[in-house]
Amino acid sequence: MTKPDPFKGFHSSPEIIRLAVMMYVRFPLSLRNVEDLLHERGIDISHETVRYWWNRFGPMFAAEIRRKRVQQMRSHSNWRWHLHEMFAKINGECHYLWRALDQEGDVLESFVTKRRDPNAALKFLKKSMKRYGRPHILVTDRLRSYGAAMKVIGNADKQETGRWLNNRAENLHLPFLRRERAMQGFRSIRCLQNFAEIHASVCNHFNQGRALYSRDNYKANRAASLTEWRQLCSA
Repeated sequence: MTKPDPFKGFHSSPEIIRLAVMMYVRFPLSLRNVEDLLHERGIDISHETVRYWWNRFGPMFAAEIRRKRVQQMRSHSNWRWHLHEMFAKINGECHYLWRALDQEGDVLESFVTKRRDPNAALKFLKKSMKRYGRPHILVTDRLRSYGAAMKVIGNADKQETGRWLNNRAENLHLPFLRRERAMQGFRSIRCLQNFAEIHASVCNHFNQGRALYSRDNYKANRAASLTEWRQLCSA
């Protein structure tokens, strides 16, 4: 049974739609910035079209990337996760974006809550472990909500805290913060949750760790990532 074509009925080609979504989600660009960059390449569309495309196809692309990653992680051992939360304002009100990272610096899960209490931490941990399994070590900051939630789950002995142990999670907030400034904030919890999941999946897909190996290997992996991106949701 063949999958239905998600691009059926659209006048623009799937290549243009994938390019517009990648530019908007991956880089700190506004909708009008993407419109201008595409116009420079001979593609005349409105910024509202870019908005519609990323709302329509962004979750589909992210779900396909996440499904492949979950399959890979289920076959390997999850030996270390980094957990952290960051502040995010929605219409001037403070909310919290919880994020779980693996040992390679890829975002596993994003979860938005109004509070930073043990109940919120417990929901976040249960959601992450249900999808990816249980890690051997959990690195967190000194927020007491983590310890209370891990006692309920039964893995309090796997928690590690330290002054610089969680720098990986701290540094990985920077791309999202740059993206948040370009979007001038979020309007609802649903908008923040959806974008955080899409942004994490796209960044994971193109995260090559360029400082870890030679330039030739980096170029080969980057080309492979672009090739896989152009094949997302293909019939």
